[in-house]
This record gives sequence, structure tokens and C-alpha cells, in this order.
Amino acid sequence: MNLFTAMEVSASGLSAERVRMNTLASNLANARTTRTAAGGPYKRLDPVFQAVPLEPRLRELGATRTPSGVYAVQVPMIRQDNGAPQLMYDPHHPDADASGFVALPNVNVVEEMVNLITASRSYEAGVTVMQTLKGMAQSALSIGA
Repeated sequence: MNLFTAMEVSASGLSAERVRMNTLASNLANARTTRTAAGGPYKRLDPVFQAVPLEPRLRELGATRTPSGVYAVQVPMIRQDNGAPQLMYDPHHPDADASGFVALPNVNVVEEMVNLITASRSYEAGVTVMQTLKGMAQSALSIGA
């Protein structure tokens, strides 16, 4: 695997983790949203990660020798979690049903925070990889000078 292939793989991971962090932030921001434009409480969102072979992408960019078995990360969709909403008894809430229960989003704040920390650490690791690759490229260029 050459330097630019490694950068392409790392960049795809950074992009995927950024989407994941944005999705988690949306879940946290809407953890108590009981009414949406679609009706009902907010539904938790999950990004779907997919491994895609890097070989066709490198050919598009004009590479003559492409490594096989190298994959990048892609987020083809963000799906809605259709789990049951949490029910809370609050008969004075404007969105309470006839029995006094309010349907809250299916967002567990603690779980979302743990996922956000994990995504943040993964992003940091990707940045470290990119910095290391940049340093290697600079060292290689200084050898020839």
C-alpha cells in the first residue's frame, strides 16, 4: 500500500466518524423532543457504515497499480431506530395522551455519550494517522533534496 492509498483510507474513516459524531449530537440534542414535523417523538438515528473496495476509486483517479483487498469506509445511509418510545407519566404535559403518559424519544443519553466519546477517540486516531503519513511524506521528500 502506498502513502496516498493510506491517506485515502484514513480520510474515509475520518469522514465516517464525523458523520457518526453529527448523528450522535443530533440524538442528544433531541433527547426530550416529544413532537416532530412527522408526528410523535423524535426517533434515534444510526449511521450505517459500509466497507467499500478502494481499487475502483484508485482506478478512477488514474492509478495504474492498485492494491486489492484495501477497503475504505462509506456511510451509505442514516437509518431511523424504530424502537418503542419511552413512556413517562406527566398528565400536565401538552403532549400527554388520555392516560397521562408522554411518549419520549428512544434515546438513552448515557449510551449516546459513550458512543460520542468512542467516535471522538476514533476520529482522534484517524487524525494521528494522517499526521504520521504527512510526516513520512515530508521525510521522504527531504531525502531526495
